[in-house]
This record gives sequence, C-alpha cells and structure tokens, in this order.
Amino acid sequence: MLSHLRVLTPHPNILAFYDGRIEGYRFATGPNWVDDGALALGIASYAIVDGAEALVYDTHVSVEHAQAIRAHLESIGVTRMTVVLSHWHLDHIAGNAVFADCEIVSCRRTADHLTRFQAPIETGTQDGPPGIAPLILPTRTYEGPTQMTVGRLAIDLIELNIHSDDATVLWLADERILLAGDTLEDTVTYVAEPEGFEAHLVDLDWLAALAPRCILPNHGDPDRIASGGYDPEFIPATAHYVRALQAMKTDTALRTTPLRELIREPLASGALSYFGAYEEVHQRNVALVAELADTKIASA
Repeated sequence: MLSHLRVLTPHPNILAFYDGRIEGYRFATGPNWVDDGALALGIASYAIVDGAEALVYDTHVSVEHAQAIRAHLESIGVTRMTVVLSHWHLDHIAGNAVFADCEIVSCRRTADHLTRFQAPIETGTQDGPPGIAPLILPTRTYEGPTQMTVGRLAIDLIELNIHSDDATVLWLADERILLAGDTLEDTVTYVAEPEGFEAHLVDLDWLAALAPRCILPNHGDPDRIASGGYDPEFIPATAHYVRALQAMKTDTALRTTPLRELIREPLASGALSYFGAYEEVHQRNVALVAELADTKIASA
C-alpha cells in the first residue's frame, strides 16, 4: 500500500508525505473513499519540523501511511509530535490512531463533527468503506486566533469555511507560507457543501488578503508541491471556479461547459494545472449544484 508514498521537501522545515496520482494504482476494487477522494487525485499530509519537534498536519489515508510518517520523523530525530487536523473528512484523519499518544488538535467544529459521526466512520458507513476503527478524536480544540510553536517556528491556526465549515489552515507568517488543507485544490475544489458557496467566497477573499508567498495544498500536483508550492493566484482561481458553479444554479447551459473551458484563464496563467481525474470530480460538483438548485425550486 505504501509503494508510491513519496517524501517531498518543498521548504527546509516542511515535509510533504505524498501518495497517489499514479495511473492504475488503487487501494481496493470497487468504490471507496481512499481511492475516489484521495489517491486518484493525489494527497499529501505535511510535517513542519524544527529540531526534535514536529507538527503533523493531517494523518493521511490509513494507519500504514501514518506509521510511515511517524517512522520517518523519528528517523530524523523528532521526539515530540503534535497533530493538527485540517478538517474532519476521512482522508485526513484515518491515521489518528498512530498518534494516540500525542496531542491531536482541531477546531471545535472538527471535533464536533468527528464525535457526531464517530460510529458510522468506524463501521465504514459514513462515506463508504473502509471503516476507521478505532477513530481517535482530538484531545484539544481551539476557537478563534490561535498560535502554536514548533521549536523556533511560530504557526498560526486559522479557522475558515471553505470546502467544509470546519477548515483549519496553517500560516507561517515569517515566511508567508500557507498550508491550505482542502481549502484550495488543483485542478478544482471537491465540493462537499454546495450550500456554503457564499461563505466559501468570503473566506477565500480573506485568505487572499494574507498575500501568501507560496501555498501548499493537500491535493495538488506533486511536482509543484516539491518545488515550493503554488503562487497566490491559486486563491482567485479557486474563487473563479466556485463562482462558475454558483452561476450554474440558474444557468443550466453552463452545466455542460467542458471543465477546460470553464477554467481556461487560470489554466492559461498557470494558476491551475489540468489533471484528468478531476473531470469526474467536476461532473460530481455540477450534479450537486443542480440537485441543490432543483430542490430549492421544488420547495418554493
């Protein structure tokens, strides 16, 4: 299962544990969240390291992946680890058990979601198989502006409503590096909460105001991540796509526009890169938007 896991070093104190985007590589036959929402698209968890301390940003898609992350960190001299969860979706919390002896931090909403859905997550009925059992819950939650330190590094934890209503991004202000979780995704965002588009756009504007020098998403091109991450134009490119999805609620013709055409300008500028697996994601996004719009019309 770990044959394609790569350890990338986008910045001297940041490691990316990247898996997926390998043609023909699957975790299992049949529909499952590990392949369809993570490995098919490519996924990274991160570690911010300074000396013997590390902040692990998400625990990846399996216990085996988390074990590999921990083993690598220990091999380079890390003895103290703290986990921060970007949000509650399964491909970000599946390895929590490996860090059960560490502090696991999340925003309050993430802890609430995981507590509410603990039983179906463990049995594999929340988003389909595999189950995550036992699901280790956060040991500490935060609300509002929060800062952590890893060795000499100061890291801000920022709550946002983008992609999900419980997003946590990491901001290294001194270096202007943003670890974005799933708030930004290349080729396009994976819509989880289409009813939240307005809030997503507000927080995308807030994120843009940080003016990051480089951005590291959990789902993105491994070569771009390895070379330091994405440019700040990644943020308005994501907003561009969200606005296009919004427009589809009333503009039914727009729903059939090819993905490449819909994001033609961000692709041309290099803000986004095209990866074919996102065609299926886009069609799923459009279907969710259409379903939401049709439901509102029917109930009006």
